[in-house]
Amino acid sequence: MRGVLPSFDPEQLTHAARQLSKHRGPVHRLYGSYEQLQVPLAEARALLGIEGMSAEAARNFRDKSRMKEVLREAGVPCARHRLVRGEAEGWGFAEEVGFPVVVKPPAGAGAEGTFRADGAETLGEALRASAPCDERPVLMEEFVTGDEHSLETISVGGRALWHSLTHYYPTPLEVVRNPWIQWRVVLPREVDDARYDDIRDAGSRALEALGMWTGLTHLEWFRRADGSVAVSEVGARPPGAQITTLVSRAHDFDFLHAWARVMVYGEFEPPERRYAAGAAFLRGQGSGRVKAVHGLDEAEREFGHLVTDAKIPQVGQEPSRSYEGEGYLIVRHPETEVVKEALLRLVSLVHVELG
Repeated sequence: MRGVLPSFDPEQLTHAARQLSKHRGPVHRLYGSYEQLQVPLAEARALLGIEGMSAEAARNFRDKSRMKEVLREAGVPCARHRLVRGEAEGWGFAEEVGFPVVVKPPAGAGAEGTFRADGAETLGEALRASAPCDERPVLMEEFVTGDEHSLETISVGGRALWHSLTHYYPTPLEVVRNPWIQWRVVLPREVDDARYDDIRDAGSRALEALGMWTGLTHLEWFRRADGSVAVSEVGARPPGAQITTLVSRAHDFDFLHAWARVMVYGEFEPPERRYAAGAAFLRGQGSGRVKAVHGLDEAEREFGHLVTDAKIPQVGQEPSRSYEGEGYLIVRHPETEVVKEALLRLVSLVHVELG
């Protein structure tokens, strides 16, 4: 419901479930899509005796420092990292691995509160902004250079039944640093291609190490310049950036409904991938409210036949605080290259003017 905030207190969640059960019958499943809810939900399930991901596994996914330790011990390739509790530790880590480095909260989501420090000046700014201490440490990572992607997986009973992939253009961190960039996400049709064997293997080992049994995961990873892969982080939840919609359009089915069946019944029928799909995110140029949207008529003439979903920025609307921007256009086609070219053309045609 609009205006209602989720509770992160497992005791409150437990109380709510028990009160609901008095009126509607026993609660058999308890799950949610919000990243910050995963641990409280797991703790509530334990108190209620409800089947689902354990609190220990949920913490493996939620605490990014703990996650990196688990992955490294399992031999999964990932960036060097350190949980720092003071500025001195942060400077020491940067000296050890070199610039650039990434500074972020250990339990963040969607690049929230994440900084890239290219040198001493920006690292100082990031450390002052994050103010690491014993009570509120921050996670610092080696900055991995390369192309960024995601890997989505449906698992049932500890076995991966389905996977999908996306490509980010440019990386989400670059998008956060530059709010004017109109970026793109491409979901290729060729998800079973041999060039993805390495990340599918690394992803499988990561999920096993973290404790995934039944559910949906969103794994972010890099392809380094030398061709090797590095896992960034994994969320035990649906992905953002309209990826759930892209998956639905690529397979002509309702991905969120399928996820619900996985979580409630432990059932999933892998769908046929019929299309490539992609999203172009429309982000305002300037400052203030949306003043005008340019290029829509030409975009409609050239690519209207490919568009499946559109959120067109409206004149007068306030600028979005999300990295998705003020709107988006989603396209699909049986050929991945057609989708990539259409998205590139769309972000050059459509401009959102703020003022």
